[in-house]
Amino acid sequence: MLNYHAQIRIKTAAALWILFLAAGCSQNETKEAEPVAPVQTAPVQRSSIQRIIKAQGILHPIDQASVIPKINAPVREFYVNRGSHVRKGELLAVLESRDLAAAAVESKGLVDQAEAAFRGTTGASLPEEITKAQTDVRSAKEALDAAQKLLESRKALLEQGALPRRQVDEANVAYVQAHSQYEVAQKHLDTLEKIGRDAATRQAQAQVDAAKGHNQGAEVQLEYAKVISPIDGVITDRPLYAGEMAGPGVPLLTVMDVSRVVARANVPAEQLMFLKVGVAATITGQDASAELHGKVTVVSPALDPNSTTAEVWVEAQNPGERFKPGSSVQVSILAETVEDAIVIPLAAILPAQEGETTVMVVGSDSLAHEKKIETGIREGDKVQVLKGLDPGEQVIVVGGLGLEDKARVRVEKPGEKTDEKSGDKADKKTDK
Repeated sequence: MLNYHAQIRIKTAAALWILFLAAGCSQNETKEAEPVAPVQTAPVQRSSIQRIIKAQGILHPIDQASVIPKINAPVREFYVNRGSHVRKGELLAVLESRDLAAAAVESKGLVDQAEAAFRGTTGASLPEEITKAQTDVRSAKEALDAAQKLLESRKALLEQGALPRRQVDEANVAYVQAHSQYEVAQKHLDTLEKIGRDAATRQAQAQVDAAKGHNQGAEVQLEYAKVISPIDGVITDRPLYAGEMAGPGVPLLTVMDVSRVVARANVPAEQLMFLKVGVAATITGQDASAELHGKVTVVSPALDPNSTTAEVWVEAQNPGERFKPGSSVQVSILAETVEDAIVIPLAAILPAQEGETTVMVVGSDSLAHEKKIETGIREGDKVQVLKGLDPGEQVIVVGGLGLEDKARVRVEKPGEKTDEKSGDKADKKTDK
């Protein structure tokens, strides 16, 4: 048997061994109790990314015309209905115009009458005034010749001493008066022949012109009774029926060219710097079942002061006329393409705190590290990183929300499930 002191030593050693084992188990339990967060990651890559500007817009036809009659008259007949496709210059309707046709015939008769009068004026003899002036010239010339002969005869008798000087002087005065009367008559005739004929001709020509103008007006009024399509398109509105009164100011028909459509959208001012005419764009309907590919044709140079937006037009072909003017659409404009950009999934971006953008990166030490980044273009589920990350790094895309900096993590593949008690990956297979 062991003595008392030996028993004490054995008991003490056993107690120390038990305490040592207990301490070791406690440390193991502490280590096992340290949490390990399961996460999923994605690599930081270099890839191309596009800046796509999206906005809501309203669809308009490429061209539209409201056909408004220029005369008041009942509609005699329509040749088209709503939905009818028409060509430019096609006859759409006819207004009542029998009175206008009669007025056109009457005005044509006035033209013929005026032209006949013009021919008579230019081809006839001189007017009576010119004839009288010619007679006066002949009489004045005869009187002048007689006075000249009398003067010459008396001068000869004066030289012979058969007449006194006084009678010669009287004959000379008579000659001067006759010469003056002849010059006046001749000038009067010349004036009448020059001015009178021109005036008569002008007057006759003016009557012809007035008659032709009246006739043209009547024929134009008659043409207004024919309603012609100004563009190619489809009839979208026809508010009147045959027999109802049409008149200026009220559209008789509406024609739209919907072979091409224009989406007009309002884009915020901060995005206008990336837009220019000619860039590619897409128009999508509200149900997203169909889309049209086109391009930007107008970028308004001025902002709406109320909304601080600018109107942008996107034009596209409309095959089959599937898209209807007046409908709401979404416009997607390809404003910019950046090649070889640093790109991460959008899911890696954590909620902004104090205006900063952050992500969680898993290092080789299996710890999560918080990083502040600067982002650029966002396209779908991709984000461009301008600053803060390098290609090849692994960013957390699942499980990063609420994760603390330098927390221990375990990277899982999509679809894997972890046993919460043992920390081991559970087999997805189940026993049958």
